[in-house]
Parts: sequence; C-alpha cells; structure tokens
Amino acid sequence: MKVLVIGGGGREHAIVWKLAQSPKVGELLCAPGNAGISKLARCIDVDAEDVEAVTALAAQETPDLVVIGPEVPLAKGLTDRIEAKGIRVFGPNAKCAQLEASKSFTKAFLARHGIPTAGYREFTDKDELKANIGLFGFPMVLKADGLAAGKGVVLAEDARAAEKAIEEMMGDRVFGAAGDRVVVEECLRGVEASVLCFVDGSAIVPMESAQDYKRIFDHDEGPNTGGMGTYSPSLVFDEALEQQIAERILRPTFEGFRADGLDFKGVLFIGLMITDEGPKVIEFNNRFGDPETQSVLRRLDTDILDIFLAVTENRLSEQEIKWNDDRAVCVVMAAGGYPGAYDKGKVISGLDDVDEDVIVFHAGTKFGAGGETLTAGGRVLGVTAVGATHDEARKKAYDNVKKISFEGAQYRTDIGIVYQD
Repeated sequence: MKVLVIGGGGREHAIVWKLAQSPKVGELLCAPGNAGISKLARCIDVDAEDVEAVTALAAQETPDLVVIGPEVPLAKGLTDRIEAKGIRVFGPNAKCAQLEASKSFTKAFLARHGIPTAGYREFTDKDELKANIGLFGFPMVLKADGLAAGKGVVLAEDARAAEKAIEEMMGDRVFGAAGDRVVVEECLRGVEASVLCFVDGSAIVPMESAQDYKRIFDHDEGPNTGGMGTYSPSLVFDEALEQQIAERILRPTFEGFRADGLDFKGVLFIGLMITDEGPKVIEFNNRFGDPETQSVLRRLDTDILDIFLAVTENRLSEQEIKWNDDRAVCVVMAAGGYPGAYDKGKVISGLDDVDEDVIVFHAGTKFGAGGETLTAGGRVLGVTAVGATHDEARKKAYDNVKKISFEGAQYRTDIGIVYQD
C-alpha cells in the first residue's frame, strides 16, 4: 500500500517509523517531513497547514491512505477535503476537530454528558474578564479558546499575573484569533496523565498510558511548551484507576459522540488530572500527542497500518492491539530560548553516536547545504529509549542525550520523575 503522512514533527517521525515496519506498506511519503523522516520516507515540501496544496498533493499521488498528524490541518477540514477525492483518511473530520480547536466546545460537551472536568466560565470581553480575576481562586487557569500550539494556557499565580495574561491574550492577541474567547477554569490539583485512544464508530480503545511534561524547566516551572518529554506507562496508573477512566470518561465520551452525531475516526488524546476525587478531563486533542507518541509507539507490537485501516472502516472493535512490557522514556532537546524566540540553523552533532536501540525522533530538523543536520524548530529532537524497567529506560535516554549537541541546546533533567501537585 501507498501511505502519505501529513506533518513534519516528532509525532510524525514516530508514525512514519512505525509504518515503515509494516510489510504491507510498499511506498511511504511524508509532507513536509524533516531530516530524520527523510531516511524512512519520500519527503515532499508541502506545508501541512496549506489544505489546498495538501489536497492537491493527495489527488496527484493517490495514496491508499492519508494519515494526518497535526491539529491545524484537521481543524481546517483537511480530512473532509481529501475524503471528497475518494481517498481514505485516518484523522477526524472538521466537525469532530472542534474538540481541540475550541475549548469552549469541549467544555460544553463534557458538561452535557456528565464527564468529570474542572468548573469553568468563558469570556469574550476583556474588561469583563478582568472584573472576574480570581473567579475560581489562584492560581487562575486561563485558556485561549482556539489552537495555540500547546502554549495557550496560563496559570496565573496572582491578580497581577492574571491581568498581564489577559492583556496579552485579548489585548495584544499573542495567540491571534485563538484568544478572542478565553476559558477560565478551576485549578485542579493532582498528577497529570495522558490517555491516547483509537476511536471509530464501533469502539473507543485506549492505548498504553503516558505522562507528559509541559513546562520548560525542571520541577514543572516556567512557561508551557508543546511538551518537553514523556514516558510510558504512567507510574500513577493502576487497574483501579484504569477502570475509573473507562467508566467515568471513556464510556460517556463514546456515547456522547454518538448522541451528538460526531463521527470520530482517528486518535482522541485525553489529558487528565488524577485528583483526590478521581480522574478529571483537562483537555481533548484530536490526534496523537507530541511527544507522547514517541514513547507510546515504541511499545506497540501490532502493525499500526492494520489499526489505521480498521478505524477508517469502522471495525476497530474487531482489531486486536498488542503492547509489549517495555518501559519507554522520551527526552526532548529544544532550541535555546524556546518556547520564546529561538535561533534556527544550528549544526547538530552526535546523532550517529547513540546506542543502536535508542531512537532519536526528529521534531525540528532540516539538512544543510553540505548535508549536515541543522536545527529548524523550537523542539528539535526526542531521544527515546526503552528498558525492562522505568529506571533503566530513563538512564539510557539521558545517557544518549549527552552524546548529542547543538548550540543553545536545552532539556529537562527530570523526565520520568512524578510530581504531586
């Protein structure tokens, strides 16, 4: 089969890496891809967010399957556009993509179907929001309603910080139109965890659990990023918690999709806070998480193409999915200055020095004129190791991070440590 993957980050590298293992994949393409992906697939320089160009590419290449990685093209209706060409797509349609593209849409869905989440209120007027600073106490959780590359959430510790965040979101519009509506939430206390699920009209099937680290600095300090590392399985999960998640969150979510006419086909990423009252939903995303995918897919034994095809054909309930018992840890190496302004074009060295069983997923890289690998994004690499134990995987990941270097490189040193809020 001929498969086209849309995107060029670490998540897409992990998806391409897994698809490349399938004996059923004859030709593998990726748009736009990156330096790491190019070793596994034919990369085509088309912007993933340009739905017109991607649709034209799909019509030209006529793949048997298109897999859409990032959230923006999903929100723009890329699935609908490509399916209209008679091409099979793994990824939700525009109607379902609102679950990530609009936080107010998701909060209303959760409330309507009795799914545990934080209390909330939404605002479209800056002055009204400022008049309600401290609505749920502090820290005050402020979320830009629309897509903001994982950075549109601010935890303001006091009134001054809240006013600054409101001015940036709704006055300066640092997140563009995403901040025209701001959702204020009750601040949940506990341990964060992520559950990625395959979903179609027949079933919702959770993958192995993972934990992400959003803040830029150790000890969960500093501004939010797209994710600085992850590990799988989550150390906070046990059989009782998994049962709670299945009964309180997965089942009513699946039933809610049916009740609301949401024909979801793809991956539902559920961000959770494990509180004293049980698991509560922080967010929904419509695609594989990044960097959760890098650690989770290293533990998948089933041919991922079989799963993708089952989802597109509404027969997920019949598809067996097997996972191995390895522990996986992914440490993100980011550019200096990220998540703020950062330089690109720095030479990366040491990529050929890592252990044979360690995978370095490329998130923001490109080739230079001389064939050298250069930095090309905020998050640059995801060094991903597996081991028989969590500690073994964690040590191996960090041992190999130290073998790689580029000017300004930064990374957290505490990926895999659990912090109780």
